[in-house]
Amino acid sequence: MIRARGLTKTFQRGKEKVEAVKGIDVDVAEGELVAFLGPNGAGKSTTLRMLTSLLAPTAGTASVAGYDVVTHPTQVRARLGFIGQGNGGGFSYQVRDELDNQGRFYGLAPAEYRRRAADLIEALELGGLEKRTVQSLSGGQRRRLDVALGLMNHPPLLFLDEPSTGLDPHARANLWEHITAMRERFGMTIVLTTHYLEEADGMAERVVVIDHGEIIADAAPAALKREHADDVVTLGTTPGSPDTARRALGAVVGDGTPHTGTVEVDEAPDGLTVRIATAQGAERLPEAIDALRGVGLATTSATAKQASLDDVFLNLTGRSLREEAA
Repeated sequence: MIRARGLTKTFQRGKEKVEAVKGIDVDVAEGELVAFLGPNGAGKSTTLRMLTSLLAPTAGTASVAGYDVVTHPTQVRARLGFIGQGNGGGFSYQVRDELDNQGRFYGLAPAEYRRRAADLIEALELGGLEKRTVQSLSGGQRRRLDVALGLMNHPPLLFLDEPSTGLDPHARANLWEHITAMRERFGMTIVLTTHYLEEADGMAERVVVIDHGEIIADAAPAALKREHADDVVTLGTTPGSPDTARRALGAVVGDGTPHTGTVEVDEAPDGLTVRIATAQGAERLPEAIDALRGVGLATTSATAKQASLDDVFLNLTGRSLREEAA
């Protein structure tokens, strides 16, 4: 669905050249949901604007839905939906009029765009809002209208540029429920940018990490976490020797993964606090409890924190994506 090679964008700022995107190579297969992650200024939105033909690349090539974004922008735009960071509906216009107008923009016959508008109003739970102006809608309702506008042409490819920014958790979950239903119904390919790491982790089949205009990682979320981050298991034990605990747990973290597992032990009068950084922490937890029991240390508390995509980003770049987003 998407094939980009050497995609580059350079801006001129006075006498200074700014390389916003530096030779990106990326493929997106038909039907995939791929998330682009990176801090503000990393090049995510610039990449999306080039792939949607809204911004001409300085160098490189990209084809979208079988058409070159530079030589055939009209064909590209006809085959995609785009939901940007701002609301797409005009504030003073009514919901139904905005949907009908979107159908006209795509050259649909009146009977067809009216049918599609009615269908999307029902599917996205916008019923009863047809005569309301966009400015009178709640944040969640506006975003559902944006999704409807983006789907009026039944696109095989949908771009979502931070679609749930500013929504409360309930509205965000509701929006994703509708997007997922529409994806299944139309068989769409989706390209997503988001600052909500849980969205990328839970929804995307692949995550592409961009930093300083370059792709620094590209894999399934589970593979990224397995390769670039550790789970953290924390155990409280009865009093004992920290060195004994470290030796007992050495075999638990020696799992042969690319990163190195570690064991940290803090001693207090009432017992030890043990922190193990290792792959598959939940599975290692019983092993750690058994290893400690084997040297006479009883476990009094235990937690396992799974590695996150923010841990991946931190290990790859030295920065927290959550802090960058905030």
